[in-house]
Amino acid sequence: MYLALCVAYFVVLLFLAMYGLHRSHLVLTVLRHRKKLAAMRENAPKLEDYAKNGKELPHVTIQLPLYNEATVAARLLEHTSAIRYPRELLEIQVLDDSTDETRALVRNHVAELAANDPTLDIVYIHRVDRTGYKAGALDAGLKVAKGELVAIFDADFLPQPDFLEQVVPEFIDDKIGMVQARWGHLNRNHSLLTRVQALMLDGHHLVENRARAAAGWLFNFSGTGGMWRKEAIGASGGWQHDTLTEDLDLSYRAQLAGWKFVYRDNVVSPAELPEDVSAFRAQQFRWAKGTVQTSRKLMKRVMTSNLSLSQRIEAFFHLTPHFAYPLMVFLSLLLLPALVLMPATNPQAMLLIDLPLCIGTTGSLAAFYAMAEAAQGRRRIDALKQLPALLALGAGLAPHLSKAVFEGLHSMAGEFVRTPKKGIELSTPAASTPRYRARADLPMVEVGLCLFSLASTVASIETGHWFATPFAMLFTFGYGYVASLVASEQAARRKAAAEMPALTQSPDSVRDFIPTPAVSTADIADAE
Repeated sequence: MYLALCVAYFVVLLFLAMYGLHRSHLVLTVLRHRKKLAAMRENAPKLEDYAKNGKELPHVTIQLPLYNEATVAARLLEHTSAIRYPRELLEIQVLDDSTDETRALVRNHVAELAANDPTLDIVYIHRVDRTGYKAGALDAGLKVAKGELVAIFDADFLPQPDFLEQVVPEFIDDKIGMVQARWGHLNRNHSLLTRVQALMLDGHHLVENRARAAAGWLFNFSGTGGMWRKEAIGASGGWQHDTLTEDLDLSYRAQLAGWKFVYRDNVVSPAELPEDVSAFRAQQFRWAKGTVQTSRKLMKRVMTSNLSLSQRIEAFFHLTPHFAYPLMVFLSLLLLPALVLMPATNPQAMLLIDLPLCIGTTGSLAAFYAMAEAAQGRRRIDALKQLPALLALGAGLAPHLSKAVFEGLHSMAGEFVRTPKKGIELSTPAASTPRYRARADLPMVEVGLCLFSLASTVASIETGHWFATPFAMLFTFGYGYVASLVASEQAARRKAAAEMPALTQSPDSVRDFIPTPAVSTADIADAE
């Protein structure tokens, strides 16, 4: 029993350390390729280079997939219609699967934009059903798209006027299949939760994506804020909806088919971060489950392909990061019996074994996120200050995302539950009651794990396992923090629903909607 416990404890810790060391490897990769990254940024092609190369500017389609986005749809349409590009070469597709008032709002706004600017080619496409969810909507629009290049923006993004001027020139090279821009954050400073989310996404964009792009490894279209070559989508099998991360799935299939990707960290598309933890958990659940599904679907194909060894190794880490969450939960459960049954080691042994493992699992995060902050001209110390909150949030999300991992291992596809958006404005970052809310069950598992980890914290102090105390406290705070946020948010939601007049109440799931009249075939034809 004692031996099995020791083996299980250190094996779990070593696997977590492996993912931590991989983060360190990404940081070193960025440092090793910093001159190349600078050259890629400074020598980016210009729009006028098309003429210099004897080519005509390509026709571009911008796709805007929507589903019940009444709070942000008008803002998205206004920003998209202001993008600079020759009007005769630009098409905007509004792919609206909405079932609430968004449908009428968007259709009217599209008509108004077209009336105010007759040169604007903007079309409204409404599907009767949501087959394939976002992937299905993109595929339906692609079939009638005029552009040879296709840009995609989710509802909470604010496309910038120069987006096409910056990104389109990359496609002068006929081998380029996709260009991804960096995400910005409209409400970064709204709360501790949004600051931590912004830091997490900055790590992905400014460390992971830059490292993979510079080293020639595979990276992915992020689902929005990027542009595809239409031919690359079709030649790679098109949009498929057997996973919840259709963007990751298509990205790997396209790169395996030989298409090259470009990452532009100096082209920023601002977007809105979820401001409540229930919406954030729903978003992370979809990403985790979809990534595991994509791993199931493509891992064998990746590992048996003609990719280089380094590309395959990086692809493994890219497709499996969420497996760290079940390991974290398992580690928190092993901690208490390990502390009780395993004697405290002497200081020399702790320095040789415990300290390196601690650094391997957590120290790499400091370098990873400090680099992400520095890449934006921010202070590295700001990342370090937020690191405890980031670690606690990761620990608190672990039970929920472990469920996502197991669901991804056992089933493909599933319902695409979109993240609710508040439609905040920069001038009023603390917007009032949101139109859409995420549904969440009471966090009983997190509460139980919080109490269990509290016992581990006490045990670590009583038994003299000093290096284990911070870990136990981290799990305790993380589980408790997420549980308290979810419980308070759901209590507030139920109270607001109870106070709402009966005739105007809508069900409290983010997927529910206010009923609208049935859509006829003629209505659909008019919309298209």
